[in-house]
Amino acid sequence: MEQYKKEFIEFMVESNVLKFGEFTLKSGRKSPFFMNAGAYVTGSQLRRLGQYYAKAIHEQYGDEFDVLFGPAYKGIPLSVVTAIAYSDLYGKEIRYCSNRKEIKDHGDTGILLGSRIEDGDRVVIIEDVTTSGKSIEETFPIITSQGDVEIVGLMVSLNRMERGLSTDASALDEIQEKYGFAANAIVTMQEVIECLYNKECLGKILIDDKLKEAIDAYYEEYGVKKEL
Repeated sequence: MEQYKKEFIEFMVESNVLKFGEFTLKSGRKSPFFMNAGAYVTGSQLRRLGQYYAKAIHEQYGDEFDVLFGPAYKGIPLSVVTAIAYSDLYGKEIRYCSNRKEIKDHGDTGILLGSRIEDGDRVVIIEDVTTSGKSIEETFPIITSQGDVEIVGLMVSLNRMERGLSTDASALDEIQEKYGFAANAIVTMQEVIECLYNKECLGKILIDDKLKEAIDAYYEEYGVKKEL
């Protein structure tokens, strides 16, 4: 596993973004882990978050893109901090763009914030986590309606590696199959388990044998067909 991925997993724990215990998800599923990207609130956290996204995007998609698109609302700060980090780390100016929930008809008009998207632009979509793919259903037509553009791929922070509500594929796999562009995450839950199971992190064992059994049971019921 790449060093930045190990650091990112520890960063999620340190920032109280990734938690372990008993949680009821919006879907109604009872999960032994939970991720809340809204817990990234300080300047130093956001700076580091942008760097991890930039490293993952660079690894997966290289430099062959022009715009980072962050769907409203959580994607807005993600696109901004990652564009800054990309410039700092790789010396390439990437434009940021986001959508408004409502079209503005005065001043800076339209549905977009930040850069306009133009013919020939190559776009990477950036989100916190995708569980159902609903946000992409809203985002995809907004981007493609701007002109002759290419969506290079999607990057989220964590791939939960569980089945969607309607198929046996993961949300990221469903997106890739439906829209035809790559969908990746900074880390997967498989990598989280590999990094934390019976290994000390920030002075504690976060995934012990008991919690690993709970995670295994959860994936037995809801997981995609990948070994954890």
